[in-house]
This record gives sequence, structure tokens and C-alpha cells, in this order.
Amino acid sequence: MDQVLQDGTVGKALIMLDIVADAGHSMRFNHILELSPFPKATTYRLLQTMTNQGMLSYNNESQKYSLGLRLVRLAHNAWKQASLGPIAAPHLDQLSRQVRETVHLAQIENGQVLFIDKRHTSERFETLAQAGRIVPAHCTGVGKVMLAYLSPERQEYALQRQTFIKFTDTTITDKQALLAELVHIRSDGVAYDREEHENGIISIASPILTSRKQVIGAISIATSTAKHSLKDLAQYKERLVTATIALGAEAELRLHPTNSS
Repeated sequence: MDQVLQDGTVGKALIMLDIVADAGHSMRFNHILELSPFPKATTYRLLQTMTNQGMLSYNNESQKYSLGLRLVRLAHNAWKQASLGPIAAPHLDQLSRQVRETVHLAQIENGQVLFIDKRHTSERFETLAQAGRIVPAHCTGVGKVMLAYLSPERQEYALQRQTFIKFTDTTITDKQALLAELVHIRSDGVAYDREEHENGIISIASPILTSRKQVIGAISIATSTAKHSLKDLAQYKERLVTATIALGAEAELRLHPTNSS
């Protein structure tokens, strides 16, 4: 909250956008107010400003707020210009076909995991990891593997932003325990989600690295414990790492061409 106060009105407005976006559906004012850290008058003023600017949309009949077309346009342009998504698409397609399992693409921002894209298998099963969803890093395979490969400064910054909420019986809820696992992940090159975020869902994840070993994202292969074990997932390690190495090289050339020269 201290950082939000330093960022002034812009920081407060972005919190309003986050509240509506995270809900996944249109919202009435009273519901937004319940989630808002600001007084009623401030919340209303921020919503009006966001609506006037096209970042939010307000339906007079339902009296609900939803994401605005201007925000959608900005998000689409950001996706095309800076996201791994378009570059990663063929790599995700190929990997999903090879392993016949669900594949996720994610990046880390402010210590949180943002899922960018997803490929389903023919035998679909639903996970909470949908494109656009933000989840903690401490309890996901992609989150842990990205944490492991962050620079010491960025890693500490990200760790300070972990809530260490216990989602399942296997969730890591202690910073020191997580640090110990990150050392092991760095040594092994991949991370495992042992039903740490969702019961019945396991995954193996590999970092997407530049030539300078900077982590720019991660790919995971996820499955159900009803189908496979962690030992089964380990068999996908070589194909997964091959995919992330190829994607890292291509992404560096296309997103940061000067860094690869």
C-alpha cells in the first residue's frame, strides 16, 4: 500500500482495474467497494475516471462495471509487441503434440505468476491456470522455476511479495524451505508442482532463458494425478528443456535483438 500511495492517482486507478479484471465478470459498485482499500468517495471517483477514459465500461441497465474496450485494445497491442505469447505459440503447439499433456506458458511480474497461454490435450481437464490469470509463485512449478533463476536482487524482491498462503497440504509456506527448494531447482534445471496449488494437479516446469541466463518466462507440462505420477512427468524433462531452450533463443532475437549480438 505504501508504494500505491507513492504512485498517487495512477496507482489507485490500477488497483481498481485489477479488482474488476481479477473478478472475471462484471461487478456492481457495492461489490467493488467491498474489495477496494479506499473510501467510498475515492472508489467512486476512480471508477468514474476509468469509465470516462474507456478503461472500464459501465452498463446502465445492469449497473455493473466491466473492462473497457480501450483497455482491451492496449492489452492486445502489448501482447503483439512485447509478449512471449505470439513467439511461443508454435513451440507450445509442438510440445503439446509430443507429450499429449496440457502445456502452460507463464511469466513473472512483481513476484507473481502471469499465465500467458495454454494448450489443452485431447483428454481435457481443467486447471486454475488460465491465460491472463495471476497466481502466487511459491506454489506453482512455473513460479518456482522462475524464482530459482532470478538474480539475487530480483529473487529477494519477489520473495518479499510471496504471501505463502497454504493452498494444499503440500504447499510450501516458509521462506527458508522455499529457498532450499530453489537451490535444488537451479541444480536440476526444472521444478515440480507436487499438488501445491491444486489438489490432483502436478506439473514439471523449465525456465526460458536468454544467452545471458536471464529468465524471461517458463513452460510447464501439467497433468492429473489420476493419470500420471511425478516419475511419469520426469520422462518429459528432455523434451520440455529442448522446447524452452529453442524458445529462449528465438525470443531473444525477436524481443531483444541487441542483446544477442
